[in-house]
Amino acid sequence: MNVKQQLSLYKTMVEQALEALPFEGAPDRLKEAMRYSLLNGGKRLRGCLVLAACEAAGGNISDALPFACAVEMIHAYSLIHDDLPSMDNDTLRRGKPTNHIVFGEGMAILAGDGLLSHAFEVMAACRAPGAFTALSMMAKAAGVSGMLAGQTLDITLEGTQPDRDTVRQIHLGKTAALLTAPVIAGFALAGADEDTLAAGRVYGENLGLAFQIVDDLLDLEGDAALMGKTLGKDVQEGKITWPACVGAQQAKQDAAACIEKAKAALNIPALHSAFLQELAEYTLHRVQ
Repeated sequence: MNVKQQLSLYKTMVEQALEALPFEGAPDRLKEAMRYSLLNGGKRLRGCLVLAACEAAGGNISDALPFACAVEMIHAYSLIHDDLPSMDNDTLRRGKPTNHIVFGEGMAILAGDGLLSHAFEVMAACRAPGAFTALSMMAKAAGVSGMLAGQTLDITLEGTQPDRDTVRQIHLGKTAALLTAPVIAGFALAGADEDTLAAGRVYGENLGLAFQIVDDLLDLEGDAALMGKTLGKDVQEGKITWPACVGAQQAKQDAAACIEKAKAALNIPALHSAFLQELAEYTLHRVQ
């Protein structure tokens, strides 16, 4: 089975688990708004990483599914809020109107809040060994020293002169945190040792850096129809990006170097890491 086939298999498992979430107690309108963004397609890369990491470390994939759902809910919440007029003011996400365009700003905020809080409900209900460590990693990645830190720098530094250290910090928080946590969570759920968890951190951070660099390049050079969103907004809004800092050609080289570091990190005997390494290479060459 090649990397695309394996990724498709994991994605199907994540999609089915997300579809089955009941959101018990949620008012119908809130549930509708939450499901609108949560089930609006996407690569499901973060959820797939939880499953793949757990399997690579010899764990049970059923233990990882709640965390795969949780990280996709956290990601969906972040996109809903990111699209708001007070943030990036986007009207399209994956080729469809963004949540606040369909449901209004107030309901969009509530839908994001609902997805974030429900993610922690789902993780907290898991009784698998390593679940607390996995939940802690997810909380930190989504929190004030992770994704929120990166988003804060991204917003407050718009229009300033970019430098590599600043851009790296933005990318580590804004993107890499929520790609690193799924890997460490998957390893933790499989009972991996500290060396393996540390390798997962190196892998996830470099995968995340490369992913965001490629995302920035696609905003400059990508196909809007494939991307399903408005392109060129980074330049219009003076966003701090890696291509803006070093140029497009150097950015491509830097992304490739990050992928090599990610792949090398998993060359340890305790892991069956072929898929994760191939996934890193696949991510480098994505077109959407």
